[in-house]
Amino acid sequence: MILDIAIIIFLTGIAILLILLEIFLLPGITIAGIGGALFAIGGVIYAYTVGSTVGNITLFGSIIAFGIAFAWLLRSKSFNKVALKTNIDSKLTSSRDLGIQAGDEGITLSRLAPIGKALIKDITVEAKSTGEFIDEDTPVIVMRVDGYNVLVATKEDIIHSYNN
Repeated sequence: MILDIAIIIFLTGIAILLILLEIFLLPGITIAGIGGALFAIGGVIYAYTVGSTVGNITLFGSIIAFGIAFAWLLRSKSFNKVALKTNIDSKLTSSRDLGIQAGDEGITLSRLAPIGKALIKDITVEAKSTGEFIDEDTPVIVMRVDGYNVLVATKEDIIHSYNN
């Protein structure tokens, strides 16, 4: 009987440890979480094979022990060392706010396949081609500005479509 209780305490303790590790340190569903669930289920099943009273005590005791350990870890300062405390106070500026408008001219800084970098009004922006790839160092004209998207076409394509 003492060996059975030692096995139950061991399985339940490992289960609680692995589940808390999963919750506080490992993101997503990992082997620790799955292993913790298996150890918890195994411990409770083993306790019920010893007897229904032992099984009930193990089930409710493990739930209470998990709750106490969870609350203790939340209140303790031990996770402040690993917690991310960076505040992000920057904001993304819209291309429209930068003064870029349809008809502005610029040059591609990288290949637009279909998205890349372009220099328009001495401002580096992320530009999107109207369909085909545009090579680096190609003169472009802004066709439309939608919030953060700058839609561009090559000068050559615009002149070609205008003459047709």
